[in-house]
Amino acid sequence: MISLNPKELTVQKVHQYLLGAIGPRPIAFASTVDAGGRPNLAPFSFFNVFSANPPILIFSPARSGRLNTTKDTYNNVKVVPEVVINVVNYEIVQQMSLASSPYTSDIDEFVKSGFTPIKSETIKPARVAESPVQFECKVNQVVELGTEGGAGNLIICEVTRIHIDENILDENGMIDQHKIDLVSRMGGDWYCRAQKHSMFEVKKPITSCGIGFDQLPSDILSSKVFTKNELGQLAGIEELPNETDVNEYKLLELSDLFLSLEDDAQKLEFELHNRASRLLKENKIQEAWLSLLAFNNG
Repeated sequence: MISLNPKELTVQKVHQYLLGAIGPRPIAFASTVDAGGRPNLAPFSFFNVFSANPPILIFSPARSGRLNTTKDTYNNVKVVPEVVINVVNYEIVQQMSLASSPYTSDIDEFVKSGFTPIKSETIKPARVAESPVQFECKVNQVVELGTEGGAGNLIICEVTRIHIDENILDENGMIDQHKIDLVSRMGGDWYCRAQKHSMFEVKKPITSCGIGFDQLPSDILSSKVFTKNELGQLAGIEELPNETDVNEYKLLELSDLFLSLEDDAQKLEFELHNRASRLLKENKIQEAWLSLLAFNNG
């Protein structure tokens, strides 16, 4: 592993390392207006949500690393502190990229990139009709992080209205992560598409505490079968199955395996670990533990 001091690197190198390592990054497709009401539309991947109460989004139009100039978006919110942050999905990614071209401030990116402006309800900048979710925001604060090329400018925005396309909602009226089809930025010219083949679910331990790695039996920790992710799944269980459940599972599900390998304990353990690994890939953590504990109860 190489170790680098960012102070000894060019801004371009630091920029490339940061963006190559920190991703995928969500995209703020920001709509603003200048003092004369002229629209501007530009995407930024230095962006995220930071609070729900109040609802706060922050994005950063950084100073040019080459020319040390500021973005039209930054200049606009300094005089008209309002912005629409439009969400970008796969359907509009090429148009969004076109809007990122270095057009002069008198050029309307809505026109150039073929987007449809629609009137906002609480602020002056227009929304992008093609975006599946649009956040109208007032700008609470602008924090300049530096005066040299590459320095960021944090635009701290409070959401005043949310507009959501009904077609991306699930049966509970919440945003369906498959239907919204979001895209995000990676390093260089690369993007990432959040679709069913790239997404996976990990249940958050909001109110529960897993037993932890320190409580895993040594034979499981030292097993050549399990990956660190699989050990993490096993360590995430709140409580191990009781002996009665283990014996019942062994009788109903594992009796043939135990009979066939009753004279080869090492191979039996290996096969049970493999079985548990397969179950973990299906997120069947309880069944995986029942298989593992059956060997110790043998």
